[in-house]
Amino acid sequence: MLAHRRHSGPLTVQRPFYPEGDVCHVYILHPPGGVVAGDCLAITVAAATDSRALVTTPAAGKFYRSEGKLARQQVVLTVAAGAALEWLPQETIIYEGALVATDVRVELAAGARFMGWEILVLGRPAAHEGFTTGEVGMGWQVFRAGELFYRERLRIDAQAFTALWGLQGHSACGTLFAYPATTAQLEAVQALIGESAGRGVTLIDDLLVCRALDSRADRLRDFFQQVWRGLRPSVLQREACAPRIWAT
Repeated sequence: MLAHRRHSGPLTVQRPFYPEGDVCHVYILHPPGGVVAGDCLAITVAAATDSRALVTTPAAGKFYRSEGKLARQQVVLTVAAGAALEWLPQETIIYEGALVATDVRVELAAGARFMGWEILVLGRPAAHEGFTTGEVGMGWQVFRAGELFYRERLRIDAQAFTALWGLQGHSACGTLFAYPATTAQLEAVQALIGESAGRGVTLIDDLLVCRALDSRADRLRDFFQQVWRGLRPSVLQREACAPRIWAT
């Protein structure tokens, strides 16, 4: 159940839904629809002992063009012992010329379970907008029992957007995490990927990391949803039940 919620400003939580009984589906709402330069969204989610929660958003987030100030998003996800948390926001669109810094910190207690993703869309290809100016920094930190276990920092600017060592002109990129995972889950995702380009997966101890590049955000999102559906029964010990907002 959603036992406590508090918000400040135009960022709030819709009433919870229970499409699968004992799992609380929560939608985070940001009515303005986008973040402008100088603003910061701060989101904190705490899954209490033995709780089950899936957190998503009703639409894509947006970061608008900047005249020089940075726009930020900071997410802290805490998963207590025996709890299972899914952090599955829809994609974040970074407008050309935006200056963005986002950070996700995941704190896992012993016996916690977690699946989460972040999907970035650079520019607006449908409007013939690329990413010739601007910069986005994306950071992940994963702690196990209070100890830093995994850390990464992604920096994308106009050069990284087009370079062969970067996104190679792909407008969408994403990272998915699943914990705890084994070689069985690794092999299942490898089989799903097959010979597909722009897809990859690795296992670091018991943390599975899956990455994808695509020229279309909807294809990347569909791929991540396939991975999520395939892994949820073994990682979170329940069959997949997609939030109904994904179908609207």
